[in-house]
Amino acid sequence: TEQAQSPAGTTTPLATATRPQPYRDFFELFNAGRFFEAHEALESLWLPMRGGADARFYQGLIQVAGAFVHFRGDRRGPGVALLRSGRQHLAGYPATHLGLDVARVRQQVTEWLGRAENGRQNPLKAGPPRIEPPAG
Repeated sequence: TEQAQSPAGTTTPLATATRPQPYRDFFELFNAGRFFEAHEALESLWLPMRGGADARFYQGLIQVAGAFVHFRGDRRGPGVALLRSGRQHLAGYPATHLGLDVARVRQQVTEWLGRAENGRQNPLKAGPPRIEPPAG
């Protein structure tokens, strides 16, 4: 199959490559533990489209990444608030949207919230979070 190369030098199937680069970069950065950079990557898509059909979707992912910026700094309260808000933003989207298993992401956010709220534990202590990148 035809391949496209990302700035990091990794290749992705061309169908996935048709998604906006900042969207693809988000998952690569998030899964590398570069939460602030992941947040920044998606902001470049979200800011010009605020109020558009996918704005809340992107904002939800941005907030999930932002939560882990706070968890990394041991700021549980702001991290919990961003996870809650991120989950709420993603709630209006179907189980799969823009190739992403949104249902799975919502489930992951609920698990991370459970650790942070009920267990009063930093979700990063359970290991690095990972969001499965969108299917082609």
